[in-house]
Amino acid sequence: MSNLITLNNGIAAISENEWAVVTLPASQVEERKQAGKVVLFKLTGEKTVSAEQIANTEIPSTGKIIVPLSVFIARKAELQDRLSSNQIGVWVDTHEILEDLVNSVSDLNSLPIIAVHVERFADGRIFSLGTLLRTRYGFKNELRAIGDVLRDQLYFFKRSGFTSYLIRADRSATEALASLNDFTNPYQGAVDEPRPVFKRYNRVA
Repeated sequence: MSNLITLNNGIAAISENEWAVVTLPASQVEERKQAGKVVLFKLTGEKTVSAEQIANTEIPSTGKIIVPLSVFIARKAELQDRLSSNQIGVWVDTHEILEDLVNSVSDLNSLPIIAVHVERFADGRIFSLGTLLRTRYGFKNELRAIGDVLRDQLYFFKRSGFTSYLIRADRSATEALASLNDFTNPYQGAVDEPRPVFKRYNRVA
């Protein structure tokens, strides 16, 4: 069964996944020790993808594909025809700079889908990226969460403007569906409902 949940007009359902995610070839990622723990240093602006990885990324010749941002920027010319026929989407890592994506296309909404990859469940930057894509940059098409995507995140992905969620392969999308209704009347404003609760209800003195 598919592990993709899509949200259409506020209604969530398990859907067939038409988009294949293209990944970069493996590389040595630098690890350092800090405070007794091994952590990955992937800070904004740090180059984590090599030219060799980009050149060696295998891109399927047919079908709808979501390619890494670095590959899209470097190999855009060879993808142009498929981009024009809505067969190309882009995924960004949480440490990457959104302006690099925005500046790589004349119209961000020429992309039928943008995915944000979260490497670890605890990385909250994905929510900020979703919000920025919807608000500052005006992206209106499908916004997908991929990577370490678990049940407890889905409601907050929805609030941040995400409309599809590729649940981690070892978890059940059916069980995750219910989480989109964990709360009914959030206090704060967000992408899905900009008005905070005090503006949504008339208080009678």
